[in-house]
Amino acid sequence: SFNYVKNKRDNLFDNDFSILRFKIEFAGNLLSNISNLAGINKNSDDRYEIFGVAFSQYAKTEVDYVKYWDLGKKNVLAFRSYFGIAIPYGNSESIPFSKSFFAGGPNDNRAWTAFNLGPGSSKSTNEFNEANLKIHLSAEQRFNIFGSFNGALFVDAGNIWNVFDNVTDDASTFDGFNSLEDIAIGSGFGLRYDFRFFILRGDIGFKTYDPSNDSGSRWFKDYNFGNAVYNIGINYPF
Repeated sequence: SFNYVKNKRDNLFDNDFSILRFKIEFAGNLLSNISNLAGINKNSDDRYEIFGVAFSQYAKTEVDYVKYWDLGKKNVLAFRSYFGIAIPYGNSESIPFSKSFFAGGPNDNRAWTAFNLGPGSSKSTNEFNEANLKIHLSAEQRFNIFGSFNGALFVDAGNIWNVFDNVTDDASTFDGFNSLEDIAIGSGFGLRYDFRFFILRGDIGFKTYDPSNDSGSRWFKDYNFGNAVYNIGINYPF
């Protein structure tokens, strides 16, 4: 794997900076080449096995960009954009669960609990919803209320999809620009307390645009406290 980080933050008190993270990794190529050269027979699924287990082969890349603007008087505007994709090939038709992407949760789209958003516009009832393509955007206005109490207003957007794998469900699959209509939007507000060595955070996320609803009833259908998600976290989400 290869990792690249460009961090322009001078210190922990710097609130005007940017961070760019890039990662790429490959898995299974060496095992695939060795199996091929050794003449190992494939199993009934046309896959090589090591010790009776078919190994995974894929390429995965992630790009994560964070930008802070210091607006003065303890006001900060924070922005994050993220893109990730994992493509199976060769000895695999899907990505291992541990290497796949999920959406929702206190550090992601806060209007959905972790693993409960997506893929795409599907109405999946799986306990853990995951896929191999992810897009995420967040914007957050942070401000001081008084003393060590701080507030925030935020908007989160994004989703996960299946692409280049063995999933055939159209609602779960990324199919070009039309699939961008499946980007879920959550908005809300939060309260934070600064203990100086860490920040205790509580955020309330409201489903602003839910792509899993029928077309025409996706905006603000569940925008209320009864359907909100209440998040507790340590330190900022990004």
